[in-house]
Amino acid sequence: MTQAFDIVIVGAGMVGAALATGLGQDGFSVAMVDRAPAPKFDPGSAPDIRVSALSAGSERYLRSLGAWDNILNMRATPYSRLAVWDETPHPLSNLLPRTSNQVEFDAAGLNTSHLGHIVENSVTQQGLWQAAQAEPSVTILAGKGVTGITQTDGQAKVVLEGGEELTAALIIGADGAQSRVRDMAGIGVTRNQYGQQAMVISVRYQGPVQDITWQGFYPSGPRAFLPLYSAGSSHSGESRASLVWYDSPEEIARLKTLSNEALVMEIQNGFPAELPQLTHIEDRASFPIARQHAKHYSEGRIVLVGDAAHTINPLAGQGVNLGFQDAQCLQRLLKEAKRAGDDLAKPSWLASYEQQRRPANRRMMFAMDAFYHLFSNQIPPLHLLRNLGLGTARALPFARNRVARYAMGIDDELPAVIRQLTSRLPGLSQL
Repeated sequence: MTQAFDIVIVGAGMVGAALATGLGQDGFSVAMVDRAPAPKFDPGSAPDIRVSALSAGSERYLRSLGAWDNILNMRATPYSRLAVWDETPHPLSNLLPRTSNQVEFDAAGLNTSHLGHIVENSVTQQGLWQAAQAEPSVTILAGKGVTGITQTDGQAKVVLEGGEELTAALIIGADGAQSRVRDMAGIGVTRNQYGQQAMVISVRYQGPVQDITWQGFYPSGPRAFLPLYSAGSSHSGESRASLVWYDSPEEIARLKTLSNEALVMEIQNGFPAELPQLTHIEDRASFPIARQHAKHYSEGRIVLVGDAAHTINPLAGQGVNLGFQDAQCLQRLLKEAKRAGDDLAKPSWLASYEQQRRPANRRMMFAMDAFYHLFSNQIPPLHLLRNLGLGTARALPFARNRVARYAMGIDDELPAVIRQLTSRLPGLSQL
């Protein structure tokens, strides 16, 4: 059996489902394929261990797709404040005057109602699937893996498990960091494994849902607090949150062996005093962290988006926001190609997509790497540099807020002076 489409998207996660919905709204016939079954949401269940900080820009995009109300009807937590501080003791602390090492951003200072939303990945995916299902020209093929892709001058063919075949002018790989579509296209990657791992812990804590997300930095790595939602009437006075603890593989392995009660004690002792009083651990998971970038974003009739094209240090939760930016850019260019009557896989259109997205993705990679290396150490010159950086951020709120508005998707353009600076940074072209 063979079915013909304009576009086949392999991978129905958040980015793939967003792109399928948007392309369907633009009149393309789209098949969205994923080996996993359809996502489900149970309002009485514990939160998904995987959460993302969706920026204001991502919220606008999801709203345009008709998915945002679906997400809000499940659960999403707005935050209006974001704090960053350095918990690393200065090697010369006895000789230097004590200075404040915290910077806080707030929505009021950025002239907006909120900075973003903390949303479980499964909730975002479910909201997008609902939006995709509402599009008559989108066909969802769940529970079906891809076994092969072949290309000719006129079309590409995707073979599914069970022998079903799909033909299309363009294949979009949205199947994550371990993308099989990327491998089938013969596209290589550059990869840097970091020395740390990340442990994600779903917790309940005493008190109302907080409106702040924060990150404290230690020599062994950052520790973050992401507020979720009220635990409900069965746990009166409690709320849920996601904690992230970055540390050496050996320390993460030790933490994983602890009982829930012992881990609560480690967290309360190891996290900043701003952490609310924990009452229960609901889930935990750990994963290595790496920076990865495809050597090119397209090959023939195959193009990559999201984690299939790039993964970054998850330090500021920018990964899915970058993926949504990929989707918006590619959707816009494909719409223009269709209007021009061009082949959707015409090299000039796919080259334009890469020319627009690769520099933006590289800049975010560089920024997250710089942040990672600047804060995750006790080297005196770097310690002084980050203290100067935090001090400058406090002293120059206008410049700080301009950059923050861009990073959070409130503004579409990075300030010109920052664009010029990042374009000249050494090593950026190698990312």
